[in-house]
Amino acid sequence: MSSEDLERQQLLDEVMNRGIHVLSRIELERLHYLLEQKDYSHDPKAQKSKKKLLKKISIAIYDYDIKYGNSFKTS
Repeated sequence: MSSEDLERQQLLDEVMNRGIHVLSRIELERLHYLLEQKDYSHDPKAQKSKKKLLKKISIAIYDYDIKYGNSFKTS
């Protein structure tokens, strides 16, 4: 397992256990990036879950920006 796979898995575990809003904006962006890079085309169900999670992450980043006044991308 690569370091990016391990990092992605750790962030996903955190989201599953505690929710998406416990992640910082940097962690949200990193998870978004790592999920975009992962190819789930061989599994339609996983691909659909990936799209739904990416949408939730985008919403969480937007909510974070509204709450803390950051309207710019940090990475």
